[in-house]
Amino acid sequence: MKNMVKILVNDGIHPDGRLLLEEANYLVEEDKIPQEDLASRIAEYDVLIVRSATKVTKAVIDAGKNLKIIARGGVGLDNIDVEYAQSKGIQVFNTPRASSRAVAELAFAHLFSLSRMLQRSNRELASGSDFKKLKKDFETGFQIKGKTLGIIGFGRIGQEVAQIALGVGMRVRAHDPFVSEAEVGIQLQEYDDIKICVKVRTESLDKVLRESDFITIHIPGSGKPSFGAAEFAKMKTGVFLINTARGGVIDEEALLTALESGKVGGAGLDVYENEPTPREALLKHPAVSCTPHIGASTVEAQSYIGMELADKILAFFGDDQ
Repeated sequence: MKNMVKILVNDGIHPDGRLLLEEANYLVEEDKIPQEDLASRIAEYDVLIVRSATKVTKAVIDAGKNLKIIARGGVGLDNIDVEYAQSKGIQVFNTPRASSRAVAELAFAHLFSLSRMLQRSNRELASGSDFKKLKKDFETGFQIKGKTLGIIGFGRIGQEVAQIALGVGMRVRAHDPFVSEAEVGIQLQEYDDIKICVKVRTESLDKVLRESDFITIHIPGSGKPSFGAAEFAKMKTGVFLINTARGGVIDEEALLTALESGKVGGAGLDVYENEPTPREALLKHPAVSCTPHIGASTVEAQSYIGMELADKILAFFGDDQ
């Protein structure tokens, strides 16, 4: 009889994914082990599933004597020491497809909010401000049709963003050092036989920064900001920035300075340098639309993530079960 596969799900998994694993007679444990205790407890598990909260360090990897898989529900892998894990013969994977649409739609939620100042009007109306005065104050919102959206990072999420942008009549500019062009398909849901395909060629970063009215970021974290004062200086005055990618990609001090000067007209942020305690100055800034790192947090995306994780784990152990 084969040994039972033991899986530690340290940051949660959708019931659909758990069900698939349990139907294969795997033992799935969801009692979260605190980060400081993880190295002392990981040895008994064959699989570690995390999201962004748990850090899989060298110490954890060294202690995981039975670990065969480290899996992350989501797109990035920056909270896992991937190279070191692979050097130990441990398989590392994520779920890049499952949450792409959810993240793209959140980026657009921020874009719409900023274009009509919804975040500010909601706060001020709820606080009891004069209705007629607010009506006058928020007359300067604008439509996004005809505006140019710059997409930094043109992988799966960036291409989903482009699909939405083209569908609402925006111009699209994209930059990605690893993608020269991509075909973006727009499916008309009421007509299954009609699909419009648009070929989008990527351009230089400077050109995208210079020409865009909105800029949305979809790149992995590198440990240091990719967008700061030098990059802001190349952008249009009044540009709107959206970050649903990784905290630390934007230099937050430089962003606050640019917001105060008017160089940046507004920012939509789902991720922050310091989580779970973002800068209060950003959270309270009237030109900032904030969400608490919920890019992949839709019912549909969580189900897709759970099932994709389960499918990959089942495929890995398939020959031995």
